[in-house]
Amino acid sequence: MTDAPRKILIAEDEAKIAALLADYLRSSGFDPVCVDNGQEALHRLQGGAFSALLLDLMLPGVDGIEVCRQVRQYSSLPILMITARVEEIDRLLGLEIGADDYICKPFSPREVVARLRAQLRRAEGRLAGLPGQLTAASGGFAIDEVGKRVFFGDQPLNLTQVEYRLLRALVSQPGRVFSRDHLLDHVHIDNRDTSDRAVDSHIKNLRRKLQGLVPSGHECIGAVYGVGYRFDPPE
Repeated sequence: MTDAPRKILIAEDEAKIAALLADYLRSSGFDPVCVDNGQEALHRLQGGAFSALLLDLMLPGVDGIEVCRQVRQYSSLPILMITARVEEIDRLLGLEIGADDYICKPFSPREVVARLRAQLRRAEGRLAGLPGQLTAASGGFAIDEVGKRVFFGDQPLNLTQVEYRLLRALVSQPGRVFSRDHLLDHVHIDNRDTSDRAVDSHIKNLRRKLQGLVPSGHECIGAVYGVGYRFDPPE
């Protein structure tokens, strides 16, 4: 008996694009489900077992940014945002609120499938990570290199892949001051064009996710004015 194909939710209001993606995903062994608005996407995600979300930025009603923000409150489901708007602020917003990848129209369906498979492999790695595979770091933090996760104690942090790479760099060398340019080398391993403002946004998200885990009042990720950031492990 073969495994059922993985369900992929496509949230796209342009019918031709949605149909193109669905046909290509189906031929690649996936089970695509299409919706044309953000509210329906949120409803389907709450009620169905999807493996990933292809999310258009400019959906009617509830837009893609809000859909992504709401999903990230309860799930680490891989999210690939798709849009015709390529301005830097859109790219920054998409990654800041938890998207795992960003695809600009016009795109190659083959590239979409390749990026989707990459995100699914990373998600499966996060689920497959075992405590025995952890590398100890400072202050109660540990790194799961196989599953691409960071733990605090025995609790895995709910991080995007960008956040994982950033936090991994910081916790691996406590006390070292990293410039924003250096951190960008860790964050965007595919060398996509971005700016150091993206690092500030990811740091903000990481600080929020660390709240409540470390001792009250301790700021694990400190800013060094005019330079960058430093990891200060809790006692």
